[in-house]
Amino acid sequence: MRNWIGCALFLGSLAATASLAQGAPHQSASRAPDSDGRLDVAVTYGTVLAKDSSNSDFWLQGGSVQVEGFIWRGLGAVADVTGEHVANINSTGVNLDMIVATFGPRVTWRPGHGRLALFGQGLGGVANGFNGAFPSPTGVQTVATSLAFKVGGGVNYSLSHHLALRLVEADWLRTQLPNENDSVQNDVYLGAGLVLRIK
Repeated sequence: MRNWIGCALFLGSLAATASLAQGAPHQSASRAPDSDGRLDVAVTYGTVLAKDSSNSDFWLQGGSVQVEGFIWRGLGAVADVTGEHVANINSTGVNLDMIVATFGPRVTWRPGHGRLALFGQGLGGVANGFNGAFPSPTGVQTVATSLAFKVGGGVNYSLSHHLALRLVEADWLRTQLPNENDSVQNDVYLGAGLVLRIK
């Protein structure tokens, strides 16, 4: 329950900030298209909707750091490191910590070169699960590693030349950590936060 309250407060503060920014003088927001060579750093709160071995839902809570370099117009390359945690999954006594590191292309589009920027991405990398329970031929292990794929997109809202809000990011997150079923996880990642424009 506390996680949901924290999430609601965080998203509410983001909405309030965006509303205030919209009422600010129009020229304060960056209206320029994404420029070649620019570097963005995003720090976000994130949550993952996953399923346990009995197909019941549970949520992991955490966040991510993303670094994006713009290569040409709206085309960029992104490195994304996400960390998530959940304790006592569905009252089973099983915990899970997970770090997912992915890299890949992102395409950003600004409708009318305004404050909103929409992006889509396809990333690949590695997922590392630890402090959990992963079945194996030799018994249950507490650590496991697998390939990871993250496909989705989101919306940024420009506050100034150097700062933007990540209003929402939604991704399909696929991992292949060992479990009691098919050792495939098709999860949903949701995030929001701040984007700092370095250059």
